[in-house]
Amino acid sequence: MGFLFRILVIAVNAFVLAYLLPGVEIDNFFTAIVVALLLAFLDFTVKPLLIILTLPVTFITLGLFLFIVNALIILIDAYFVHGFKVDGLWYAVLYSFCLSIANSMVLRHAKRRRQQSE
Repeated sequence: MGFLFRILVIAVNAFVLAYLLPGVEIDNFFTAIVVALLLAFLDFTVKPLLIILTLPVTFITLGLFLFIVNALIILIDAYFVHGFKVDGLWYAVLYSFCLSIANSMVLRHAKRRRQQSE
């Protein structure tokens, strides 16, 4: 799937989840697109560094610390994007978990539909 399609899916899911979940606010859809773009950039650049730096803790917690790493990426995103607000670490954990689930469901469904049409 194309990069722009993935960004659009992430932006829609981020916007809907910000409306549904307490503690997370996104002002408008343009802000959601900026959130999705920065999230993709942070996932590509910062997240691998955080995973390597926290590898011992991640190993000890049997991978559960990756939820905290994802939440930190969300909090970094909220710091840089005006109009995107997350009230704390636990809201970021919940938001990142729900966003991951929603994105995987929508992208898997789109991939399945695309394969059926070919």
